[in-house]
Amino acid sequence: MATLSLPLSQNTRFLPYSSSKRRHFLSQGLLHPPIKIITCSAKRDQVDFVSFTPLKELQTVACGLLAAWAVTAASPVIAASQRLPPLSTEPNRCEKAFVGNTIGQANGVYDKPIDLRFCDYTNEKSNLKGKSLAAALMSDAKFDGADMSEVVMSKAYAVGASFKGVDFSNAVLDRVNFGKANLQGAVFKNAVLSGSTFDEAQLADAVFEDTIIGYIDLQKLCTNKTIDPEGRANLGCR
Repeated sequence: MATLSLPLSQNTRFLPYSSSKRRHFLSQGLLHPPIKIITCSAKRDQVDFVSFTPLKELQTVACGLLAAWAVTAASPVIAASQRLPPLSTEPNRCEKAFVGNTIGQANGVYDKPIDLRFCDYTNEKSNLKGKSLAAALMSDAKFDGADMSEVVMSKAYAVGASFKGVDFSNAVLDRVNFGKANLQGAVFKNAVLSGSTFDEAQLADAVFEDTIIGYIDLQKLCTNKTIDPEGRANLGCR
């Protein structure tokens, strides 16, 4: 059985827990103001959802990711210590981002890796929106000012990439490695960040309104000293 607790920002309502359940969660340290939590569980191939209409779509996405984790835990992920494959020699490799992956998505499964390393998408406003870039290699690429709303970047490797001012609204960014990335002014409104890492990332002026993130991941993210007070308040950092 797997459980995912997702603290939401101050702009989200509390779930309709009974007073006894709320006291239980508080006593276990699983619930604390001003964070709001969605809880879903996955057992075998069944997922049980908490009924909460205002956040139903977001909850479905988050719990769907949990279900994917339960059955695809062995999916390949590029760790920081692993060696990256040689840079693709395809002449149009940077344009592959405008098509994206046709399979995989949340599981990070693909027929051929998308190699976007060192590509420049500065101020790209139309061709990246809503694309699936699952498990894409993005290190040292430039996305400054791009519209990447609704993009799916599950298990992407974005170490050292630049995302200054990028709009990640409604994006699925689970298990992305953003180590040493520049995310100044990035907008994560309504985005899923569960499992993503931000080691030494620049997050000054980043917007975390209604961001969905796992509780343990939130604790790690809150250690980043570049997040400004407003961002920390929206995340619920203590």
